[in-house]
Amino acid sequence: MGWALGTNHVANIFGTAVSSFMVRYRTAVLLAAVFVLLGALYGGRAGIETLSGLTSQTGNTAFIISVAAGMSVTLMTILKLPVSTSEGVIGAILGIGLVNRHIQPGLLTKVFICWVTTPLGASLISIILYIILSRIIRKKELHFLVYDRLMRNLLILSGIYGAYALGANNVANVTGVFYKSGLLNINQTLLIGGVSIGLGALTANKGVIYTIGRRIIPVDAFSAFIAVLAHSITLHIYAHIGVPVSSSHAIVGAVFGIGLIKGIKTVNKKTLLKILSGWFLTPFISMSFCLILYFIKSKL
Repeated sequence: MGWALGTNHVANIFGTAVSSFMVRYRTAVLLAAVFVLLGALYGGRAGIETLSGLTSQTGNTAFIISVAAGMSVTLMTILKLPVSTSEGVIGAILGIGLVNRHIQPGLLTKVFICWVTTPLGASLISIILYIILSRIIRKKELHFLVYDRLMRNLLILSGIYGAYALGANNVANVTGVFYKSGLLNINQTLLIGGVSIGLGALTANKGVIYTIGRRIIPVDAFSAFIAVLAHSITLHIYAHIGVPVSSSHAIVGAVFGIGLIKGIKTVNKKTLLKILSGWFLTPFISMSFCLILYFIKSKL
């Protein structure tokens, strides 16, 4: 599950930077692997507590949820679609909850609200950042070589921040159910989740990276920086709130916000609709995988 998350979601951190030729692919995945682990270890506890409280778990159900969610995310990665790992995990948890007839509706409502507000918040943040920072840079009247160096450094720093925020927010999606089942203590939960996401980042899918970076809107280096920074701030906010949200929702919302500033005609509506369909289908696919696996397990 962690590997599937890492292979898909590293695109949300460095996709715009790599596709704008400001950061090399190998540099991007190495930095992502290191800092998602640090984010998981030092910022992932709150999300673990929320996700583990949605429904009761055993070792068997935790395993089924993890496999089902991992299968759904891997399927979307093969299709070169950035998807919501949170939706994959919650869909599988709902499948188990339906079987066990035990779900915490209050926590589930909180999660759904955060899912909806994630792309909207990222869009708003990206618009604000774009307006403010573009004015500051224009006033500096930088030489193009200085500007190029500045953008490269900013993309690397925002990518590092994004990797940290991803680890802090999404480690719960990987090992939260195992903490609830009692198979892992909190330190083991954070370490195993962070390491597995990092390993996935090292084998990231280039196709997903270019889907984010090129096919929604054409991006320049400055737009890439704004998108990643807005995405990272959004994830970090929800990590503090304690709700694992979609890194894909955040980055697509941030890129779309930039598209609104540049003009809606720059947005590739076909690609955007394809991504939205992936978001809609992910929890249902994951729930289906979960119910199938649960049925198979019950017959063994």
